Amino acid sequence: MSAHTCDALVVVCMDFRFQEYIRNWTDKNLQGKTFDLVGYAGATKELETVYQQIKLSIDLHQTKQIVLMHHEDCGAYGAAGTYERHVQDLHKAQAKIKTEYPDVQVDLYYIHLDGEFEKIS
Repeated sequence: MSAHTCDALVVVCMDFRFQEYIRNWTDKNLQGKTFDLVGYAGATKELETVYQQIKLSIDLHQTKQIVLMHHEDCGAYGAAGTYERHVQDLHKAQAKIKTEYPDVQVDLYYIHLDGEFEKIS
């Protein structure tokens, strides 16, 4: 069996309103790279479920960069979907990944309704 590797994993919400923005972002920022893509309602809101996909990408494809994207007006969060809650959940996911995979780069983004990508530090 031959090994195959992947440069990045992108985890996004399944919301159709953001697909074009995300595609444009990956075309620009991951140009020439291979990447796995996970679309799940709320992105990392259900962290234990999504984390299994993150682990698979890292373990099977030796992925070295994880990009986690949340967005404004997320139906999976409902009224609880404040900006602060999204940032908190992104940081929680980043911490979990870095605990098990300290050498993996984890980038966090919050996408606004107008398509602006805000990098979260």
